[in-house]
Amino acid sequence: MLAADQRTPGARWTPFFFLLPFLFFLLLFWLIPLIGGVQMSLHANGLGQAEYVGLAHYEALANDERYVTALRNSFVYTLASVVVIVPLALWLAHLLRASFRRLRPVLTFALLLPALTPPSVLAVLFLMVFHGRNGLLNQLFVMPLSFEPVNWLKDPNFILSGLVLQTVWRWTGFMTFFILAGMEGIPRVYYEAARLATGSRWQHFWHVTLPQLRPVLLFVAVYLVVDGFSLFSGAFVLLGGSGGTADAGLLTVTYVFQKMRFFEYGTASAISISLLPLMIFALSGLLFLRRRTA
Repeated sequence: MLAADQRTPGARWTPFFFLLPFLFFLLLFWLIPLIGGVQMSLHANGLGQAEYVGLAHYEALANDERYVTALRNSFVYTLASVVVIVPLALWLAHLLRASFRRLRPVLTFALLLPALTPPSVLAVLFLMVFHGRNGLLNQLFVMPLSFEPVNWLKDPNFILSGLVLQTVWRWTGFMTFFILAGMEGIPRVYYEAARLATGSRWQHFWHVTLPQLRPVLLFVAVYLVVDGFSLFSGAFVLLGGSGGTADAGLLTVTYVFQKMRFFEYGTASAISISLLPLMIFALSGLLFLRRRTA
């Protein structure tokens, strides 16, 4: 075998050759649409050749109350999803690892099933869950506890909570699968060394399992942040493409859809492009947090 410095010049480019399909599709489905979106956001609304208006759409968004509402709702929805799903998935992964090995495949498949269901089908199922007084959530949980039934899709105090519950039910099992895979990859020798120091299982989890899972937990958090700001089909089916009562469930992608429906392509593109700095800031914050806790 040739040493690294004795390889032929063509061999050095072999890894880049295998990256070409990925780079091609990245260029085709991400970079080119991104450039087109930026260009469209700088032109007037409408079809065909539009007049160049510069940053007018972005200036209008600063005074758009519905845009601010959609941005706030998306932020709260995403934050609530991460705060609820990550600890719940971590707990379920710990239970799965401690369960009987023969039951683990069945339980894992049951947890993965909601994520494998198409979002539109999932949203239709949740229509039955949230459907007023006769919805499954009211009939099985709210009313048996002697509480007044909640109109999840009409009451502005609960619309966003309903969207969060839908996302928790969909993604918790899928995130559990990733965390469980991360747990299985932790070397046993770490636990053997921890047993010599302390016999507490909580100490083993806190000082061995959790630090080793930080890269996996970061991936899960990033996945949920990206999904939170791109949610559309679930909110569209549940709320009919609107933001619900008093725009309590209006999300940024839903607002983009409403603008496009009225051929306001420049404004819709400006809303989409405005999310990029926010996404970069959120992801940078997660990376900074990981470095601080490492």
